Amino acid sequence: MAGKSIAAGIAGCVLGGWLAVQGLSLAAAPVRAQEPAQEPVTRAGYFYIGGRYQKLGDKTVMVGQMFVQSRTPARITRPYPVVMVHGLAQTGVNFLATADGRPGWVQRFVEKGYQVYVVDQVGRGRSGTNPEVYGPYDRLGTRGLEKTYTAPEVYDLFPQAKLHTQWPGGTGVQGNAAFDQFFASQVPFLANGQQTEELVDPALVALLEKIGPAILLTHGQGALFGWAASDARPDLVKAHVSVEPNGPPFFDVQFRGGKDFWERSGDGRARAYGLTRMPLTFDPPVKAPEDLVVAQQAKIPDAKAGEGQIRCWLQAEPIRTLPNLAKVPTVVVTAEASFHATYDACTVAFLTQAGAKPDAIRLADQGLRGNGHMVMLETNSDAVADAVAGWLATRVK
Repeated sequence: MAGKSIAAGIAGCVLGGWLAVQGLSLAAAPVRAQEPAQEPVTRAGYFYIGGRYQKLGDKTVMVGQMFVQSRTPARITRPYPVVMVHGLAQTGVNFLATADGRPGWVQRFVEKGYQVYVVDQVGRGRSGTNPEVYGPYDRLGTRGLEKTYTAPEVYDLFPQAKLHTQWPGGTGVQGNAAFDQFFASQVPFLANGQQTEELVDPALVALLEKIGPAILLTHGQGALFGWAASDARPDLVKAHVSVEPNGPPFFDVQFRGGKDFWERSGDGRARAYGLTRMPLTFDPPVKAPEDLVVAQQAKIPDAKAGEGQIRCWLQAEPIRTLPNLAKVPTVVVTAEASFHATYDACTVAFLTQAGAKPDAIRLADQGLRGNGHMVMLETNSDAVADAVAGWLATRVK
């Protein structure tokens, strides 16, 4: 052992002498040798927005708070951040990674130079669940998710369903590894849809007021809050990317397959103000939902789609406009094999009728075929994100 120590000492002296000749110190050598290559570094963080204290029996709790996760690239090259808002039964996890382990839309947009914020809706996921405060919760089962989200081709309830091919690892049913991971991410959600809007709408506006002007990227149910924020603060919403928005306007539909593959669900209006349950700013003003006269179209709005569309419910005369929504560049993104392919054109028609000028991206028209509703999790998720980013590049200055 002594011999080894002496040899090591001699080697160290020799190396130290060489370093001295080179103008370097022995202490600095190991650090310089182990220095990693410089790579872009992102910063991660989180905070809560909104929320207030409330007495609940003999204890004080917080209600109305919304969890916000942030990712910031080493160098921000885009003028506005992207705020990602998830849909029904989901959380912001949808955007962090795919169910088969690939990087998600957060990473894709950060790589493009965007700062990204991801939320969990109030009363859900990391924002906290509390039945004592928020009331009853509901949750989706495996069969409900398979029918409409991950394996529509198995159930064939609407004409586009059989086109679905993009779920990772094959058919997205129980036992498929990616489905099992996806189902593990599902959480309880507030059973009362209007209460959800009452809670999330102000929290999302508060987030925009905190971070400044931003791009909203909403999915499914998340569109409800995107429309409300665009209406309340069009100055802070630089664009709204609405991926398969909650719809169609006014009423819900259910699918049953066959030639007459759909029917209206329920007697009352599911969204009293067309796009939302909560009031929007119409011109002339709407004092009550009944002021909006609704009529169903005699024929489908999109002849190109053929029989795979529903007949829309739109405003009848007198037509009221949505001046605040008209100020926000908006695009509705629709997948080829999703149930939304049957009615997203109705949402576009409603917005157009109300004076807005929405764009529409049909993924199939851009060569992105076979997608279902959960596009951010499917095998071509990066390509879908790139299509959205391409639209933003042309519409957000």
